[in-house]
Amino acid sequence: MTALATDTRGTTPPASAPRPSLGARITRALGGPLVRVVLVLVGLFWLVPTIGLLISSLRSPDDMSASGWWTVFTKPSQLTFDSYQKLLENGDITHSLLNTVLITVPATVLVVVIGSLAGYAFAWMEFPGRDWWFLGVVSLLVVPVQVALIPIAELFGKIGLFGTILGVVLFHTGFGLPFAVFLLRNFFAEIPRELLEAARLDGAGELRLFARVVMPLGGPAIASLGIFQFLWVWNDMLVALVFTKSGTQPITVALQTQVRQFGNNIDVLAPGAFISMVIPLAVFFAFQRQFVSGVMAGAVK
Repeated sequence: MTALATDTRGTTPPASAPRPSLGARITRALGGPLVRVVLVLVGLFWLVPTIGLLISSLRSPDDMSASGWWTVFTKPSQLTFDSYQKLLENGDITHSLLNTVLITVPATVLVVVIGSLAGYAFAWMEFPGRDWWFLGVVSLLVVPVQVALIPIAELFGKIGLFGTILGVVLFHTGFGLPFAVFLLRNFFAEIPRELLEAARLDGAGELRLFARVVMPLGGPAIASLGIFQFLWVWNDMLVALVFTKSGTQPITVALQTQVRQFGNNIDVLAPGAFISMVIPLAVFFAFQRQFVSGVMAGAVK
C-alpha cells in the first residue's frame, strides 16, 4: 500500500495543451465560413467589369447610349448579336486579331523552348563561367522595357525589321528570356541528381535526357512560364505602338485606334474589347493549377 501510494503521489499530472498563439488564432479565424463568403463576394465584385463589358457587347448602340448595361436584367430583349456580326465584317479588327495570334504564339513558344534549354544548361551542365553567366542573365530582369525601345527601334530600322511582326516577336522574346531562364533554372535544379545520373548510365545523351526526363518533370514550371509570357504579349500595347505599322498592329493597338472614333463605332469597340480580354482570361483559368504550382516551385530554391 505504501509503495502504491508513493507511486501515485510521484506521477506528474498530464500537461495542459499550450494556448494557441495570436498568429494561430488569426489564421484559424481567417479560415472560417464568414471569410469565405467575403472572398466570394470580392471575386464576384471583381467580375463586374467583365460582366458589364459582355452585356454591353450584346446591346445595340442606341441602347448603350440611352441607359446603363444593368438595365438588361429588366429588359432582356436588348440582347443581340448584331455587334459581333458587325465586328466580323470589320477588316481592321479581324486582321488585328490575326496579328495578335501571330505575335503571341511564336513569342511564347520561343521563350519556353529557349528558356527551357538555357535553364537546363545552367542547372546541370558544367561550363566555364556558368554562375557568372547566370548572374548576368538574372541582372537583366531589372532592365525596364522603356530603356530599350529607342535603341532597338533604330537597330530594327537598319536591318529592315521595324514595323514587322517578326520584329515584335523578337523584342518580346528577348525581354521574356531572363525571367524564363531564372524560373526554369531554379525548378530544374530541384530535380534529384540520382535520377539524371541513372539516365546517363542507361546511355542517354544530354538532349535525350532533357527531352525524356527534364521536360516531363518540369511541366508545372513550363506551364506557368507559358501563361506569364502569353498574358504579357497578348495584353501588350506599348511595344506594339512603337514597333508595328497599320498592317501589323495587334488587337490592343487596333482598339486604341478605334477609340478615337468612339461615337461612330461603339458597337465594334465593346465586342472587340471583350474578345481581347476573354481569351487571356480563359487561358489563365484553364492552366491555373499548373500556374500556381510552377511559380511556387520555381521561386524557392
